[in-house]
Amino acid sequence: MNATDILGSISPVVGILGILGIGGWVFTTWLRVKNGYPLENSWGKAVYPKTSDEAMERVKLIGQENAQLRAELGSVKDRLAVIERIVTDEGHRLSHEIEALRRPSN
Repeated sequence: MNATDILGSISPVVGILGILGIGGWVFTTWLRVKNGYPLENSWGKAVYPKTSDEAMERVKLIGQENAQLRAELGSVKDRLAVIERIVTDEGHRLSHEIEALRRPSN
């Protein structure tokens, strides 16, 4: 077995490993950009993707929508508490309160 036979048998493995390494690098870079993590330059310093005015406006709108939804959820929780109190209330207590309201006060 000479050197050309060894190189001929190793070169496909080296090529496949190289392609897998580059593919893995591209995939991790894509994941970082997608999830907002900073990229690194050749010196290891963090490089943040540029944010546009449109992206900042979207974030602001999403924040406002989130605040509105939280307020609505709070009112729904209050209404649900009242409904739960009415449903779980003993029937005689509710009827006594209604009758007390019907009686004229002296």
